[in-house]
Amino acid sequence: MSSVLADLCRYPIVQAPMAGGASGPQLAAAVSEAGGLGFLAAGYKTADGMYEEIKQLRGLTSLPFGVNLFMPQSEHPDPAAVEVYSHQLAGESTWYETPLGDVHGSSDDGYEAKLAVLLDDPVPVVSFTFGCPSRDVLDAFDRVDTFTIVTVTTAEEAQTAQWCGADAVCVQGIEAGGHQGTHRDDPQNDGTGIGVLSLITQVRETVQLPVIAAGGLMRGAQIAAVLAAGAEAAQLGTAFLICPESGANSLHKQALANPLFVRTDLTRAFSGRPARGLVNRFMREHGPYAPAAYPQVHHLTAGLRKAAAGVGDAQGMALWAGQGHRLARELPAGQLVEVLVAELDAARALLAEDGTS
Repeated sequence: MSSVLADLCRYPIVQAPMAGGASGPQLAAAVSEAGGLGFLAAGYKTADGMYEEIKQLRGLTSLPFGVNLFMPQSEHPDPAAVEVYSHQLAGESTWYETPLGDVHGSSDDGYEAKLAVLLDDPVPVVSFTFGCPSRDVLDAFDRVDTFTIVTVTTAEEAQTAQWCGADAVCVQGIEAGGHQGTHRDDPQNDGTGIGVLSLITQVRETVQLPVIAAGGLMRGAQIAAVLAAGAEAAQLGTAFLICPESGANSLHKQALANPLFVRTDLTRAFSGRPARGLVNRFMREHGPYAPAAYPQVHHLTAGLRKAAAGVGDAQGMALWAGQGHRLARELPAGQLVEVLVAELDAARALLAEDGTS
């Protein structure tokens, strides 16, 4: 690992920030205490809610951790397309006996207020998803000694991150669960993402920044593979989703091994942005019609998703998961880090043995 990343965590393992409740203080603290880098997900939270979670996390560990922010969206979705989709969802509203959400909710998720909190009371690491902050913002974090990471899905996005002054990039392959962190939400590019190993190489040949790799990673041998490809660390989300410290809904955790959900796919059905999850009824019925309209679609479906969870219906929930979801292991987060490190060491030893034979 680079010297800065090595100062942040003992092992090259980063717990992905999973918005929606999974990545809370308990999970982040357990990962950091075990030698990885734990992350809080501030997406969908208010600035006050984020601050409260940071306080809780600091009470659980004195080790470094990160906070992830969603970038405000610059695209302006077609209101007519959102209205058509709301009619498409009318049956769901009736079925779950809950109204559709207000599509006129805030589009910046309290971004500026969160920046103010994080600059006033700095944390060790801040990462960004759905875009790249301005140089002024990244320079401000540099002045308070906060390490900054920008999620990228192309070499061009990595170049932007370098130009703006990011300290590192999180290279997200198409295998990753949850939202694709593309900087520009272009429906023409849906499903055309790059696998993580190829993307690492492209980014490494384009920029001179430390690379953190993400995308379907579930085993130590896979971590060894991305490190061999040029990454400094690996970011895992789905692997930590079913840990007892994870705040994910129990139905979501159970679905990862449920034979009803055999594959993942990218969909806009729940949020209006492409995200990878387990294919269920809601995704099959509404995915083909969902517009590119984030966060409007997220607001529209929020009540439906909550109602589905309330009645124990996983077929109506957003079951975010990476392509490696079948490899999830129900272990305490600290123990999972230990197992991953042991697997990583074994894979490295095997590679070294092969190299000398």
